[in-house]
Amino acid sequence: MSPADPPLPASPPPSPNLRPEAPPESVPPGDEEETVHYGDAVIGRAFRWSGWAFLALVVGTLVGLWWWKRQPAAAPARLTPLAAPQLPPTPVIPPPRVQFTDITRAAGITFVHQNGATGEKLLPESMGGGAAFLDFDNDGDQDLFFVNSTHWPDQAPAGQPIPTHALYANDGQGRFTDVTAGSGLDISIYGQGCAVGDFDNDGFVDLFVTGVHGNRLFRNLGGGKFADVTDEAGVGGSGQDWSVSAAFFDYDNDGLLDLFVVNYVQWSRAIDFEVGYTLVGIGRAYGQPRDFPGVFPLLYRNEGNGRFRDVSAEAGVQIRNPVTGVPAAKSLGVAPVDLDDDGWLDVIVANDTVPNFVFHNQRNGSFREIGAASGIAFDSYGQTRGAMGIDTARFRADGALGILISNFANEMTALYVAQPAPLHFTDDAITEGIGPASRLPLKFGAFFFDYDLDGRLDVLTANGHLEPDITKVQQSQTYAQPAQLFWNSGRTPCYVNVTADLAGPDLFQPIVGRGSAYADIDGDGDPDVLLLQTGGPPLLLRNDQDLGHAWLRFQLVGHAANRDAIGAEIRVRCEGREMRRTVMAARSYLSQSELPVTFGLGKARSVESVEVRWPGGAVQPLPIPSLNSLTVVRQPGP
Repeated sequence: MSPADPPLPASPPPSPNLRPEAPPESVPPGDEEETVHYGDAVIGRAFRWSGWAFLALVVGTLVGLWWWKRQPAAAPARLTPLAAPQLPPTPVIPPPRVQFTDITRAAGITFVHQNGATGEKLLPESMGGGAAFLDFDNDGDQDLFFVNSTHWPDQAPAGQPIPTHALYANDGQGRFTDVTAGSGLDISIYGQGCAVGDFDNDGFVDLFVTGVHGNRLFRNLGGGKFADVTDEAGVGGSGQDWSVSAAFFDYDNDGLLDLFVVNYVQWSRAIDFEVGYTLVGIGRAYGQPRDFPGVFPLLYRNEGNGRFRDVSAEAGVQIRNPVTGVPAAKSLGVAPVDLDDDGWLDVIVANDTVPNFVFHNQRNGSFREIGAASGIAFDSYGQTRGAMGIDTARFRADGALGILISNFANEMTALYVAQPAPLHFTDDAITEGIGPASRLPLKFGAFFFDYDLDGRLDVLTANGHLEPDITKVQQSQTYAQPAQLFWNSGRTPCYVNVTADLAGPDLFQPIVGRGSAYADIDGDGDPDVLLLQTGGPPLLLRNDQDLGHAWLRFQLVGHAANRDAIGAEIRVRCEGREMRRTVMAARSYLSQSELPVTFGLGKARSVESVEVRWPGGAVQPLPIPSLNSLTVVRQPGP
């Protein structure tokens, strides 16, 4: 170490927690050789043991290899091909050729719907208006009532007449005369839908009209005159409701027609602009219902003295969101129907973007909501859809009840079918053939009807989008869209999509479709069709089928039951098959179809039996009626 080198640090003292290392043992002189011999002996013994161990390892390995090789080789794996299940081939039966002819102008219909649109994109403008077939003058044919909307406040064009509802009288041959002036229906509100029914059992069918921030009840006075009895009847609503579809029905079987009214969303001009919905490439657009608060439907009980009482809360039809407690409904369609054949009408409500409701009648003045438990609340994947119109019918030969609900664009029309388990339904739209073809359009009006009179119920939907410029953002969509007709083949799949070459081009001309209804307007037995559009004229289509099929028509008059016999069921047995139809005007979207009931019989020339099951359960067998005629049936009574 040089002087310049720093001194080495002293070794640290041993730690008291560590044992000091022992110094190496010294070997005394003369013992070095013994020590070396002792190490050689140890090393020799270690080598001998290692040799034996290595020999044992080699022997074990050889024995293991011999044993492995003597085992038979494993059989090669065998793969069994799996084939996807196949349905037995079903013969393709082409639909019959049945022409629908546009007779709107020729029939004298000049009505044009006014939605008040000026470019501000207020949501009610997109929803359209309804219509009703009804015999308001009791002359035995089906007249027409159109619901109109109007201009928004302070936006009416100068010098133009104020839009009103319209009433047309039928001459029995399918030609109509405008009799609106002086009828009492020539008023202007922002109307939406309607319901028909003789609420006071005086023999004249009355009219209920829904609208934005106010509903109206018109009592039929006879002689083509109606009186506004809204205030005394107590069915005007809160003044803030946006009511859409409605239905007269007797939910408590007391012989008086009650009234169910569905409301869409909580809406005002201010709320609409606060939502401020826009689409890229379009700008301001009609808002989605998800952006608006929900509301409650309304159930009015008929007290029998010209007045109704709001029983919505006590009857159990006010459903709240279980998490937030706010009203859950955003409703557009309503269908009274006896779901479980117990003689009491239940109610299905079609909701837009929230679960559909199923109100099961408890037969004590109240309902229990079973939408999810019944399988009708959601689609097959547990999702909600944009439900619009609704109808119900027993459309199959086995008598299974079907519930038809039209849905938004890119959502299939739903067809819920009753299963063997009580009050349980599955969506069979795909297996019954209606699903895939119905997916693309935006569907509103929808109903079952037998357009070719073969005894099987077919389906028609009215289609049209909300946005005039929708093609800018979705090339697969158009504003005006053709209707869709599905023929019931009586097989599986049940429904076949009908094209223009079989039904004529008039039925499929693109319109901004909304409401729809049907009736036999010319007395030839087959159902004619009315399609409605928002902000435009309707489309009245005469059914020109000429297949030689027989038919029966029935008009029921209640005594203990309500006079219109709404809710009564007629059963006809023909060629071993039982057909069941219910008297119910409330069908489709915002609209009402005729009250008389038609049975197509196809090539049959006789029936085995006919009976009526009146509301309340009374059964009335009928004499076999004459074919191709209308039979009026009156409920027995003192």
